[in-house]
Amino acid sequence: MKLLRLELTKLLSQRRSYVGWIGLLAVPVLMTLAFYLNRHNPHHDEGPGGLISLASKDGLLMPVAAITLLSGFLLPLLASMVGSYQLAGEAETGTIKTWLMHAISRGGVILSKWGVAVIYVAIGLAIVAVGAFAAGGLAFGLHAPTLLSGQTVSVGHGLWLTLLSYLYVLAGVICVLSLALLFATFTNSSLTAAIGALVVVIVMNILGAFSYFDFLKPYLFTSRVDAWQNLFSQPVEWSPILKGVIVFAVYTVALLLAAWYVFRRKDILV
Repeated sequence: MKLLRLELTKLLSQRRSYVGWIGLLAVPVLMTLAFYLNRHNPHHDEGPGGLISLASKDGLLMPVAAITLLSGFLLPLLASMVGSYQLAGEAETGTIKTWLMHAISRGGVILSKWGVAVIYVAIGLAIVAVGAFAAGGLAFGLHAPTLLSGQTVSVGHGLWLTLLSYLYVLAGVICVLSLALLFATFTNSSLTAAIGALVVVIVMNILGAFSYFDFLKPYLFTSRVDAWQNLFSQPVEWSPILKGVIVFAVYTVALLLAAWYVFRRKDILV
């Protein structure tokens, strides 16, 4: 816990941390502004984009519309950057050597770096949710939401579904930052590690986009990232969501163990 507190203090003292959060906050604000300016000419989407269309009439759905847009690129980008910088960034400045000259286990270092990256992304998602609720509420009000399947649920139930969707998205994003952390154990360049993680995510998305590779889809965590949208239909189809959580957990544990194994054997003087 001491290592985690030190890492969190360091993270909050860096200006770049707030730049990432501001970038996330800008998405729901700008999206709400666009919807408001276009309110007399509403555009109705079908399929996955239906949540975005519904959010143009109800501010309570603005947070889920925001993560629909963010989960495609900006969230993976942010996760890869924060996941890689926590370790490779310190290798770049040479401070990781100072850390490991003390009586600190390398496993503890990995867990503290991973933990503070998860906290950073979780705070970012919370900022998105609060900003989207505030902007959406001011523009369209907070009403009992209409689901993709056409039913209307209570405000409280809508808030509960939003919380579950954000927790699911967080679990998926943790896979990306865990991947970036693993790459950071191989290189002393945070940019290289971040790009490496993003390339893997892009390749997974490409493989999942072609029917020829359908046999791989159950094993790609990128194929599970949109399963949370099942929460906004009645009855809820829980199977894709539960399978997604299991896949995310397996990837996260495997990537963390791999990062620990590589870092444990790494020569910090190189």
